[in-house]
Amino acid sequence: MVETIDLSEFEKVPPRADAMFEALRAFGYTLEAAVADIVDNSIYAGTKNVWIDFHWSGPQSHITILDDGRGMATNELTEAMRVGSKSPLEERNADDLGRFGLGLKTASLSQCRLLTVRSKTASGHDTTRSWDLDLIDKLKDWELRKHPLSETEPLLSMLNNIEDHGTLVIWQRLDRVVDQSGTDSSDAKNRFLSKVEIVERHIAMTFHRFISGKDRLRIHINNKAVKAWDPFLKNEDATQELSKEALEIFGKSLNVHPFVLPHKSRLDETIHELAAGPRGWNAQQGFYIYRNERLIVPGSWLDLGFKQEEHYKLARIQVDIPNTLDHEWRVDVKKGVAYPPGALIGPMIRIAKVTRARASEVYRNRGRILKRKHALNYELVWERRSRHNSVFFKINRSHPIVRDALDLPSYSARKVRELIELVENTVPLQTIVMENAEHPDCFTDSDDWEFKAALERRAIDIFNALTREGLEANDAYERVASIEPFDRMPSVLAKLESLLGN
Repeated sequence: MVETIDLSEFEKVPPRADAMFEALRAFGYTLEAAVADIVDNSIYAGTKNVWIDFHWSGPQSHITILDDGRGMATNELTEAMRVGSKSPLEERNADDLGRFGLGLKTASLSQCRLLTVRSKTASGHDTTRSWDLDLIDKLKDWELRKHPLSETEPLLSMLNNIEDHGTLVIWQRLDRVVDQSGTDSSDAKNRFLSKVEIVERHIAMTFHRFISGKDRLRIHINNKAVKAWDPFLKNEDATQELSKEALEIFGKSLNVHPFVLPHKSRLDETIHELAAGPRGWNAQQGFYIYRNERLIVPGSWLDLGFKQEEHYKLARIQVDIPNTLDHEWRVDVKKGVAYPPGALIGPMIRIAKVTRARASEVYRNRGRILKRKHALNYELVWERRSRHNSVFFKINRSHPIVRDALDLPSYSARKVRELIELVENTVPLQTIVMENAEHPDCFTDSDDWEFKAALERRAIDIFNALTREGLEANDAYERVASIEPFDRMPSVLAKLESLLGN
C-alpha cells in the first residue's frame, strides 16, 4: 500500500542559484582534472577526435574543447546543463563515464565564470546554452541563457569545423586560471601556457587506454596530438607481468593485474624519464584504479597500510572496476578518489605484498635476472652479511678477479687483502642512504670503465678457463655473463658471443 503524502505539510525551499554555484566551484578541481571531466563527456558521446585549445588574450583568454561526438538536441543540452542532471543511484550504461550529473557544470565553472556549450546533431540542428555566473550573481536565480553573449559569438564558428555533428565547450572569464589583475604581461602569459603541459600529461595518463592502438580516440591540445602514457611499460621486454586475478564482490567482478617495471639500468634514459609519470617514480607506485578504462587513481596504496618507499617504486598494479561499483568504491565527483570496499581489503593487501616483494627484488638486484639457487658464489662482487641484527657488506673473495689478486705472491696478496679490508670498513653507508633518500634516481652503474680493455681481456680469460675445465661454450658464456661487472658491459658480452662460433 502506497502511503498518501499531504503536500500541504511541506514547504519548498529551493537553493539560491548564486550561492549554489559558488559552493559548487569549491569542489577542488585542478585545471587538468576539470578538462578531463569534459573529455569524459566527449568519450561517452562516441567521439573519435577531441581538440583542446588554450588561447591567450590577457583577461579575455579562453579555453575551448571541441569533439565530433553525436551531439545533443535542444532538450538534451538543456538537461545536460542542469545541476545534478542524474542521481548517482540511477542505473547507468556500462560505458558511462559520468556519476553525479555534475561534471560538465562543476568542472567548467570551477575554472571560469562563463560557460557556453553549443551542440550539433546529425540533423544539422545546433543549440546553444550558457551559464553566466555574473548574471546569476545579480539575479539570484537559475537563468540559463539560450543565446550566446557577444564576447562568445566569434568562437562558436569552431563547431563548423565538424562536418556532421559534435559539441563545443567554451570557458571564458577564467578567473581561476588567468591572473585577474588585468595585466597582459609576458609573465602572466607564460604562467597560462605552462599549464598546457600539465594538462597534456594528465590527459595522456588518464585516457591512455583510449588513445593507444589503432582506431582509438585522438586528442589534440593546441594542435599537438597527445601520446598515451602507459604506466606499466607493457612494451618493454624487462617488464614483469604477474598473475591476473578476478575478484568477486556484490555479484560483480573486477580484475587485478600486477606489474613490476624494469630497473633503470634496463631502460633507455628517455623511456625511464617518461615512465616516472607526472608525479615522479616514488609517487606513481601502487594501485592504478580504472573505471571503464578511464584512470581514476594514478598510483596509490589506498590507505592499506603501505608506505611509498624507494625500493617499491617499480610496483604498479592495474585494477579495473565497472561503474556499477562506484558507490562501493566511494568514487568522488571529480573521479580522482576511490577506496576498496571492506571485503576486498584482504585480497588487495595480499596482492600488494607479493608485487612489492618482487619489485624490491628487482630494485635491489639492479634489474639483473635473479640468480638460480645453484649459482656459484663468485657472481657478485659484494656480499650482504648480517650479525646480531646488524647488516654489513663484504667483498666476495671467490669472485674470479678478486681470487686471482689473492693468488699473487705472498707480499702482494697481503697488500691486496689489506686494501680489500680498508675498502670494506670505509664504505660510506650513511652518505649513500642520505643521498638515496634525497635524490633517489641519481645513482647509476658506470658505463665508462677506465680499464674496460683489461676487463674485456679478463672476461675472455675466464671464459677460456671455464671451457678448459670442460664446460660447453654456451654454458661458459652464461657463467661469465652472470659475473659482475661483465653482466652490464654489452661490449664485453659481444666479444664473448663472437667466441661461441669459434
